[in-house]
Amino acid sequence: MSILGTRVVRTEDALFLTRGATYTDDLVDDRLTGALHATFVRSQVAHGRVLAVDASAAREADGVVAVYTAEDVDLVPIPPGRPMVPPAMTRPWFAGDTVRFVGDLIAVVLTEERYQGEDAAELVSVDIEPLPAVVTTADALADEVLVFPEAGTNLMAAFGEPAPADFFDGCEVVVRQAVVNQRVAPVPLETRAAAAAWGEDGRVTIFCSNQGAQQAKAQIAGWLGLDPAVVHLVTPDVGGGFGAKIGADPEFALVAWLARQTGRPVTWVESRSENLVGMLHGRGQDQVVAIGGRRDGTVQAYSLVVDQDCGAYPRLGPVLPRLTVLMAPAVYAFPKVHAQARAVATNTTPIGAYRGAGRPEATAAVERAVDLFAAEIGMDPAEVRRKNLLPAFSEPHTTATGAVYDSGDYAAALDKVLAAGGYGELRAEQARRRERGDVRQLGIGLSVYVEITGADNGLGAGESAGMEVHPDGTATVLTGTSPHGQGHATAWAMIASEQTGIPVDRITVVHGDTDLIPRGAGTMGSRSLQQGGVAVHRAATELVELARQRAAEQLEADPADLEFDLGSAALGVRGTPGTGVTLAQLAEQEPLLVRTRFDAGGPTFPFGAHLVVVEVDTESGKAEVLRVVTVDDAGTIVNPLLAEGQRHGGIAQGVAQALLEEVRYDADGNPQTSTLADYPFVSATELPSFELVDMATPTPMNPLGAKGIGESGTIGSTPAVHNAVIDAVAHLGVRHIDMPTTPMKVWRAVQQAQQEGTH
Repeated sequence: MSILGTRVVRTEDALFLTRGATYTDDLVDDRLTGALHATFVRSQVAHGRVLAVDASAAREADGVVAVYTAEDVDLVPIPPGRPMVPPAMTRPWFAGDTVRFVGDLIAVVLTEERYQGEDAAELVSVDIEPLPAVVTTADALADEVLVFPEAGTNLMAAFGEPAPADFFDGCEVVVRQAVVNQRVAPVPLETRAAAAAWGEDGRVTIFCSNQGAQQAKAQIAGWLGLDPAVVHLVTPDVGGGFGAKIGADPEFALVAWLARQTGRPVTWVESRSENLVGMLHGRGQDQVVAIGGRRDGTVQAYSLVVDQDCGAYPRLGPVLPRLTVLMAPAVYAFPKVHAQARAVATNTTPIGAYRGAGRPEATAAVERAVDLFAAEIGMDPAEVRRKNLLPAFSEPHTTATGAVYDSGDYAAALDKVLAAGGYGELRAEQARRRERGDVRQLGIGLSVYVEITGADNGLGAGESAGMEVHPDGTATVLTGTSPHGQGHATAWAMIASEQTGIPVDRITVVHGDTDLIPRGAGTMGSRSLQQGGVAVHRAATELVELARQRAAEQLEADPADLEFDLGSAALGVRGTPGTGVTLAQLAEQEPLLVRTRFDAGGPTFPFGAHLVVVEVDTESGKAEVLRVVTVDDAGTIVNPLLAEGQRHGGIAQGVAQALLEEVRYDADGNPQTSTLADYPFVSATELPSFELVDMATPTPMNPLGAKGIGESGTIGSTPAVHNAVIDAVAHLGVRHIDMPTTPMKVWRAVQQAQQEGTH
């Protein structure tokens, strides 16, 4: 019986629940004795000219070893790194002339003890002449105030052209709506952290919390002008990433630079408030959807126009709308699809990837548009979806925007979720409440989604892996992926065990050390299993074949005559008992090690359908989620327990965006959500038990048939919750409410609809 597909309990959890994880911050006392502590001085002004920075008082403070400002740094400013972005949009290491967002780096204080840094940093006097702030995408597109005057524009990138004037000709009904996919904060449990120490051999070892050690190493080496060979980067345990820890941050490189300047190890761990303004944010799109078709529910044309807020500096922000444009057609067979996007600079925290990175925004737009269209023509939204879904396919399907879907059956996913949710009875109960005029009204929201996973992240659509069997019968798996909650130690051991017969508990998975694993692409974009896991599968397979060749020499037999016995992890001559040689015995003679790489050649497209039931108190506007029923088809499932964990986490984050989360700024660019008292997110107490419906449509893109699962829950749940809240008050005249659907927003929408209804 195969171990794959079984509910193997996470092997890594015993350590996490007893001794605890080893995070970057834990290394100071253990491996970095005598380290200095870095405390960054950040701008409290969103946009302004730096007139003076006086660090003299800070340098005299207790415990201060050094203070560095812009004039002390000899590094080349960080280039945009994207060919479409104007080259003038570079990022200085410290703001010497201009600050561009609250949180921009101005100086750094190095102290003997961490607590001394906070006090000393406050002694750095910074004189800034405020400039008008560019806070919204509309402000940015006006180009009246420029974040980078030398660039001559706030436009970082543009994709697509305006829709033709006759795009909606022939449509009986056309609905247009501005939709906000608001800026959110990743809020990982572990904030950003880095530490660095230079050795006598001239090499620097950098420890940092990230989602891909090899990618982070390449960035840091490039920024510091170092030969990559002198950089050894180690990723300890990571307490959450959600996309915001892809690659390296400038602070990581500065920690290494400071360690070289001082000749001592340097460490930095940001505070939670610092994290909320300094770490990359996500989403941040202003969208306009337009959908047209016939009154029988047939959609004939769909248009999506996106304005992406990239924040003050180009990180992944300029790339995100490209993915939104690519996935605009979604699961539908719309005859005409138009998508256009602009990415702009603003005086806010830079935008990066956040669980789904551009794809949830596309789904949220089209699923809101379908509900708007259904409401306009008076048709059930489930029927409008069914009428316009692509038919099932097992051969590649190319969309109007050039995406090549691998396999899908979207109608089956919708039917499954409607049946599991008892859709007919839900609508009947909703009708009864509306007829009675209940204060607590029922809302039912749907979404059908497809997303792209395992896409080329600039390092190719592949991953590296290695496997070594040791003389004691244990084995080590080397992976280029980076686990931060996904359960790679368990899943990769299962895959290796399936091929070699070595028990899961005798296989150790090693990641995040660039000396041990020089090549790797990391964990992001739901790529790990379908690329990293498949690379482990290949490594284990190749290891058995290497063992076959060596065993054949030892047994003086033809390799083709040897059979591998999984039960004993041994090779023997077929039909000749007692001739076997184990993998461990072969490893005694010489190292039994293989390194390999799997390249998928292209992405996969998981899909699914979500149904959400909410209750909305029409007098207060508060929405309560009663049920979440989901189908999330990620192809072949290696470990259902791990897959369900990913689904649970993704669904919860999607619910949070729809109901609660939003990073807000005032008109001057001052953040209004810089503490967890101001930035709410859901906990288990606000969520029901999720009802997970199984469905598996394997992909032909890899031998396991696996697609990505890490972001699917987020992509499906957000629009389903959003639609459900609006549906609960639609009979009162409410047409649309932007996310997050907070009680105040819902209450105001109901009040406005009632006022308009009385006129």
